[in-house]
Amino acid sequence: FNARYILADEATATDDEFLGIESVVGHEYFHNWSGNRVTCRDWFQLSLKEGFTVFRDQQFTGEMNSAAVKRIDDVTLLRTRQFAEDAGPMAHPVRPASYVEINNFYTLTVYEKGAELIHMLHTLLGPEGFRRGSDLYFARHDGQAVTTDDFVAAMADANSVDLTQFKHWYSQAGTPQLSVATHYDSAAQRYTLSFAQSTPPTPGEPQKQPLVIPVVMALLDPAGKEMALHLEGEVGGGEQQRVLQVKQERQQFVFTNVARSPVPSLLRGFSAPVKLQLDLADGQLAFLAGHDRDPFNRWESGQQLALRVILRTIDTVERGGECRLDPMLAEAYGNTLADSSLDRALQAEALILPSEHYIAEAMEEVEPLMIHTVRQALRQQLATTHRHHWQRLYHDLADAGPYRFDAASCGRRRLRNLALAYLMELHDAAIQQQCHEAFKRANNMTDALAALNTLLHTGAPQAEEAVADFYQRWQGEVLVIDKWFMLQATNPQPGGLERVEALTHHQDFSLKNPNRLRSLIATFALRNSAQFHRRDGAAYRFLADYVIELNAINPQVAARLLEPLTHWRRFDELRQKQMAEQLERILASGKLSRDVFEVASKSL
Repeated sequence: FNARYILADEATATDDEFLGIESVVGHEYFHNWSGNRVTCRDWFQLSLKEGFTVFRDQQFTGEMNSAAVKRIDDVTLLRTRQFAEDAGPMAHPVRPASYVEINNFYTLTVYEKGAELIHMLHTLLGPEGFRRGSDLYFARHDGQAVTTDDFVAAMADANSVDLTQFKHWYSQAGTPQLSVATHYDSAAQRYTLSFAQSTPPTPGEPQKQPLVIPVVMALLDPAGKEMALHLEGEVGGGEQQRVLQVKQERQQFVFTNVARSPVPSLLRGFSAPVKLQLDLADGQLAFLAGHDRDPFNRWESGQQLALRVILRTIDTVERGGECRLDPMLAEAYGNTLADSSLDRALQAEALILPSEHYIAEAMEEVEPLMIHTVRQALRQQLATTHRHHWQRLYHDLADAGPYRFDAASCGRRRLRNLALAYLMELHDAAIQQQCHEAFKRANNMTDALAALNTLLHTGAPQAEEAVADFYQRWQGEVLVIDKWFMLQATNPQPGGLERVEALTHHQDFSLKNPNRLRSLIATFALRNSAQFHRRDGAAYRFLADYVIELNAINPQVAARLLEPLTHWRRFDELRQKQMAEQLERILASGKLSRDVFEVASKSL
């Protein structure tokens, strides 16, 4: 078992690691029933236990901490990593139809997307209906090895509903696209939502069937209040939130008695794992970011506004224009900064720009260096524009007391450390010294690591001294030194590959320690796009060298290291050629494990 998910104290572990331990221990405990008492008939049913149990540990962690932030974290992982898996050569259904090596199917699709399928059933049936289905499933199959069909059948039978079409989610790969058009007829006071769903072809699946897509929604009036909902043709109604079931390729829902033009809040709580395309104006997204009562959608609206601004700015810069902060985005961030009513952890999440991975997912041809440059420039401009707000937050959230691991304390640290990170973008000597002092005074790993990360990633003059001090203090703690390697692997400053290569010769680096390998090489390849995807292709060769060497030592880890190269078709012609060459070199390198051969061959 991985020690990092069971051993922790405030001196050596961060808030996120405490959360990870809580989640993993909960997950394994929940397997007592979902996976042990009722288990899988065969390996194709792996998500029967893993998807269900991931959903259970997600619910548990949300109950114990901030449910909104937990949902955001889960969706962020899904959209930045699983969506990419769905769009790549290793795309496979939640219930795979075949495999060469089963170890390659302990994937984000089986686990995280599998959990989203359970989440959808929970949404469609409601909490009480889902509980009835779970009780029937455990009573009916206790002590048996069964299938995902048996699980869905229990849900259907307990609630007297037909879930036949829902099962396509288990058998089809790919991320569905859900496009929505809106129309308001002021004279008739009718508001129409027009949905169109499609799923792109994936390897071995050129044709897709329509899916059942639950869309949790509300309509907001100009004051930000939720309207009473009356669907045309239905008796009754009046709810302020409801679940629409999109089952056809094209489907309309008409709402009556809509007195004023509303702003729709759709896919609340991320009610289905789809890519949503909605014809909202920037001003409407800003409105939702400031008024939506659904915490996920409030965050999501701000993210979509920021994503639009970033993509437009990238286009402007590529055409020779200047990188300027959009006033509407600046205002939206200012409003969020000033809103003291928000949960601190949620407020912090709302103030983080979309990740480089998520921005890349929205581009037809990925240009990692441009993404990093523009995102970084906008961060600096947000820091400058709202300097006094960031300073106020940093000072107001100070806490000289002992470390406490609870939702409120974690949220306070998260927001305060984010404020410091923004202030460090100003490259002000006094703030840099303040950050260095915060690193030296920190009484817990969360604050120490946040300050060190900020010093390192902003290129502060104190960074080298702080990195050396951190190593000197913690060199006897294996899990802490993993963090030391990871911080340096994610450093976006120039010379990233050379730093990582040098660290592979460090006395504490070992290929035989999977955590150490992941903390340095996998982290560099997956989380440092600007440096990994540099245009000379040297980092691709570096990664391939380690895949070839690891193939004989730890083929499972070697196969997973390949992930960044499997998406080579998403990049420009030069990078495509460089990545494909390394995949071909791996295949020609000699006797390959089934793990590595399957991933490399399918990628080409």
